[in-house]
Amino acid sequence: MMMPGFLYLLLNNYLPMFGIVIAFKNINYVKGIWGSDWVGFKNFEFLFQTRDAYIITRNTLLYNFSFIIINMVCAVMIAILLNEIRSRLAARFYQSFVLLPHLFSAIIISYLAFAFLSADYGYLNHKVLPFFGLHPLNWYNEPKVWPYILVIVNSWKSAGYLSIIYLAAIVGLEKEYYEAAVIDGANKWHQFTRITIPLIAPVIIIMTLLQVGRIFNSDFGLFYQVTMNSGSILETTNVIDTYVYRALMNMGDIGMSSAAGLFQSVVGFVLIFTVNFIVRKISKENALF
Repeated sequence: MMMPGFLYLLLNNYLPMFGIVIAFKNINYVKGIWGSDWVGFKNFEFLFQTRDAYIITRNTLLYNFSFIIINMVCAVMIAILLNEIRSRLAARFYQSFVLLPHLFSAIIISYLAFAFLSADYGYLNHKVLPFFGLHPLNWYNEPKVWPYILVIVNSWKSAGYLSIIYLAAIVGLEKEYYEAAVIDGANKWHQFTRITIPLIAPVIIIMTLLQVGRIFNSDFGLFYQVTMNSGSILETTNVIDTYVYRALMNMGDIGMSSAAGLFQSVVGFVLIFTVNFIVRKISKENALF
């Protein structure tokens, strides 16, 4: 029974890891991968010696840190609200409704965002801002507003999926805890804070640890497609993935691209072990391993 899953992991996850050598070579397509010259860590210098290194690293870390915290809070709140719906039909409807954005591709989301933000036809410029007496904005030329826009779009897309996971954990809790709490006079807020949150804390910690492991990776579609690849807002939207993609398209340096991917994976691996070690020191039973 394990064999299909084992073969999938072997073919899809482990065999391709031999390609890591590309990160340490100057790829020459005539010589091939194995015949190309070794360059050591030269490909990694691209990420650290460029003038944009600080900007892309700052943006990547701050965005992902915001995504982890805000998505976790929103997802837990949505899961708790969904659990309070007593009608099975209504519960299925709302679960499907919050999950739907997660199934949208980056292209669809980018056009939905464009429908709101377009300078000429956008809903915000033509309906919302005039209602409050504000002047229209050219959103794709305003870098200061994009940290808020990207956080909102990411939460809208991701929180629903996470809430389904937390909802499954909440549904599995023993009802006797809540019945005893009601007898003791606990209101809904006390039940949420004293029973629900502590009991699903292991699930929250596991999901957070998995997301921390990808804190140096970014949702390429979110930062490239939703922003319409606008050069005017790169100061606040350029992250490691989009920077490497643009450099790869301009220079065609596959070694540099592979080095960036390896760097992100190694840092994520170290972060998972570090955060898990801290969690294990604080609460051993809530650690991932």
